[in-house]
Amino acid sequence: MERNEVTKRFLETVDSIYSQDKDFLVESEIKKSTFSQVRSGRQQASLDMILALSSVRDEVNTDYILTGRGTPLRHQPEVTQIFHPKSIEKTEEDGLITLYDVEAAANLKSLFDNKDQNILGQINIPNIPKCDGAVYVKGDSMYPLLKSGDIVAYKEVPLEMSHIFFGEMYLVSIDLDGDEYLTVKYVQHSEKGEDWIKLVSYNQNHQPKDFPLSSVRAMALVKLSIRMNTMK
Repeated sequence: MERNEVTKRFLETVDSIYSQDKDFLVESEIKKSTFSQVRSGRQQASLDMILALSSVRDEVNTDYILTGRGTPLRHQPEVTQIFHPKSIEKTEEDGLITLYDVEAAANLKSLFDNKDQNILGQINIPNIPKCDGAVYVKGDSMYPLLKSGDIVAYKEVPLEMSHIFFGEMYLVSIDLDGDEYLTVKYVQHSEKGEDWIKLVSYNQNHQPKDFPLSSVRAMALVKLSIRMNTMK
């Protein structure tokens, strides 16, 4: 019997996850004799078998197996904790973070003031510190720590020096002659005075810049970065 395309994609997906068939059989509880029939080409992969694989492996893209659309494995997020508090933070079991379109919101302050608007979707990452939202990163000023297209999850902070953790990474919205400029930078003390902050890039090709706190329209502490990777 010649394998149909669904069976071929099913076996391709199994092989992309498991180095040995026995590991798949232990996890899925599929009978060895049944799977051997599929592996040898004497039987086609059944829907129950495909569902058994997807039930034990969240990364399995069943749409690919059934239709050929996409890739065998879903994109999986690589989560990096950016902010490391001295005390232990309470984590959110469900880990739902709202992803916003900051460009549609016009600026960061508008986004903060209208949390029910400009929503792109939700990100579900269990057991992470509580965050107020997330946005996409643009530019290379924090490269390679952050790449354009990465997502940063944040917590809003008041515009007061006493609320700033100097040396940490922030989303900062600055008014420059009437135009708002949104950036992700480390915030450090400025030599220009107590009412100034210095914004520093991770990428050394970008020079540090000093701004008066009065020019800052909104700030948020970056707590996590999220990068979407295709699992191999």
